[in-house]
Amino acid sequence: MGQNSSKITVKQLENLSDADDGRVLREVGGLVGKVRAGTRGISVLFRYEYSQGGKKMDCRLGAWPKKSLADIRVERDRLKPIAQQGINLNAAKKAQSIEAQAAVAATIAKAEQERVASLTVEDLFNSWIVDGVARKDGNAELRRRFAKDVLPQIGQIVLGELQHSDILSVLRKQMGRGVVRLAVSTFTDISQMMAWAEKRKPWRPLLTDGNPCDLVEIRKLLPEEYEEERDRVLSGAEIRELAEIFKKMDSAYEGAPNKRLATRPVDKKTRFALWISLGTLCRIGELLMARWEHVNLETGVWFIPRENVKGVRGKKHEHYIFLSNFARHQFAELHKLTGSGEWCFPAKNTVGVTTHVCLKTVSKQVGDRQICFKNRNSPLKARAFDNSLVLSRGANGEWTPHDLRRTGATMMQALGVSLDVIDRCQNHIITGSKVRRHYLHHDYSKEKSEAWNLLGNRINEILSEDTFERTI
Repeated sequence: MGQNSSKITVKQLENLSDADDGRVLREVGGLVGKVRAGTRGISVLFRYEYSQGGKKMDCRLGAWPKKSLADIRVERDRLKPIAQQGINLNAAKKAQSIEAQAAVAATIAKAEQERVASLTVEDLFNSWIVDGVARKDGNAELRRRFAKDVLPQIGQIVLGELQHSDILSVLRKQMGRGVVRLAVSTFTDISQMMAWAEKRKPWRPLLTDGNPCDLVEIRKLLPEEYEEERDRVLSGAEIRELAEIFKKMDSAYEGAPNKRLATRPVDKKTRFALWISLGTLCRIGELLMARWEHVNLETGVWFIPRENVKGVRGKKHEHYIFLSNFARHQFAELHKLTGSGEWCFPAKNTVGVTTHVCLKTVSKQVGDRQICFKNRNSPLKARAFDNSLVLSRGANGEWTPHDLRRTGATMMQALGVSLDVIDRCQNHIITGSKVRRHYLHHDYSKEKSEAWNLLGNRINEILSEDTFERTI
C-alpha cells in the first residue's frame, strides 16, 4: 500500500478506485486519510495525527466525499492550537458533544416549560374528560354543559391565571337565566376538575396560588328559596341509632372524671330542633326563628308567620302546624330551657339585643360531627371535629337537618297519607289552575292534624325499646 507526504488534492481523491482500498494518504500538517472501497463507492476517512506527551495521538476529522477536503482541512487547522495546549482532542470533542446535548436538552426543557405555562382551562378540560371522570352517559352531558356555559367564557384563560372571579362570572350568567340548580351542578363539576388538576402534573405546578374554586362561596350566590337537591332519607334504624347516640353522649359526659377535658354532648336545644323538624316536617330555619308567643302548648298549635316562611319567588304564606304528642313533648322540654325568653332558640353572647340563633347553627353542629364526609383536616375555631353523629357507620352517607324533613314526609307517605296532605304539611306552594285555587278553600286542618299524629305515633314506635328490632 503506497504512502506519500505530498499535498492531497481533490483530483487525486476523485481518481481513486477499488484497487486503492486500504491505501493511506498523508500530507504535511498531520492530515492522514485512509481509503475505503465499498458498495456505495470510494470514501476516504481522514484524521488528524499529532504528538502529545511523547505519545502519538489522532482525532477524526470526517470522511470525503461526504465532507469536502477544504472543510476537513479547516477542522484540522481548528484543532491544531488546541492540541498544542496539551488538550486531548477526543476528550474535548466528547465534552463539546455533551455541552451541545445539554444545550439541546435545555432548549427542549425551556420550550416544554413555555408550553405547560400556556396551558388553558380548555386544555385541562380535554385531559380531565378523558382521564379524570367517567359518568354513566359517557360524559356526554358534561361535554355539552362545558361547551355551552363554561369553555366559551373561561376556556381560553391560561390555567395559571384563572381567578375565582372568572368562575363566578360563569355561575352568575347561569343564575341570570334562572337555572340555579344547573349553576350549582356546574360549580361542582368545575371543582371536581380543579381538584383533579391539583394532584397531577403538569397542572399542579400551574396552580401556584391555590385552587380558585376554594374562594368561591357558592351559597352566597344562591337565592333564599333554593333548596339543595338531595334524596337522603333516614331509616327507622338510623332514627333509633340517633337517639341512642344522644343517650351515650350524656352518659359518657356525666361519668367523665374531668368534665373540662370530656367531649361535650350535642346541645339539648339542637336535639329538640332535630326531633321537631322530623315530627313536623318544618324547615330548620323556620324553626330556629320561632317565638314562644307563636307556640301554644295547651292547644298544640305552632303558628309560623309569613315573614318566617321560606318561599319561592315571593310566593309564601303563613303556616299552622298541629303538634302531635311527640312534637308537643319536644316543645315542652325545650320550653323548660328557653321558655323564659322571647325566642324558642335564643342566640348567645348578644349584648343588649335578643334574637334567635344563626339559622346555620344546627346544620353546622350536625356537620361538624360527621367530618369523614368533609374536606377538612382540622377543626374550625370553637367547633366540634369528630364522627359522633355518623349513622349506619357511614354506609348511607352524610345526613343533614333538612333530610329529617324529607324523612318525615316519606314516613307519612308510607303511612298512607295522600301526597296533597303531605304537601300541605310541608307548606309547599300548591300548583294548579287559578279557577281551582280561587274557588276551593278547604284548609285541610283535620287531614293535616291526622297526618302529623300518625307521624308522631310512628316516631314514638321507632324510639320505643320493644319495637327497635323490628325497625332494623
